[in-house]
Amino acid sequence: VQLQASGGGLVQAGGSLRLSCAASPGTFSSYSAGWFRQAPGKEREFVAAIKLPSTTYYADSVKGRFTISRDNAKNTVYLLMNSLKPEDTAVYYCAAGRVITSSVRTARAYNNWGQGTLVTVSS
Repeated sequence: VQLQASGGGLVQAGGSLRLSCAASPGTFSSYSAGWFRQAPGKEREFVAAIKLPSTTYYADSVKGRFTISRDNAKNTVYLLMNSLKPEDTAVYYCAAGRVITSSVRTARAYNNWGQGTLVTVSS
């Protein structure tokens, strides 16, 4: 499955952005999907994931501010980011795959990745 992430940009602290990840038609609707991010000089970290049918998981750092959702009819997964902070600045990657629940927060559990979209939050 091919993934195309979009929606990144520059936003002030406290603002909002919605990221989208469009998948090529196929088996995406049967996959778990996740968002990860990587800040300069840091390792890629888990942000959020959604498993079928609609169970969601979040990193503690974004819980209550970010919402992951999916529209299988459009082969798209979204990440709505509210109350953004400068520490949310990173390249955000979407991922998909057949992932077991215990591995949803593990990047290597996903075998399909998008190209990344940059989110910059200014203070």
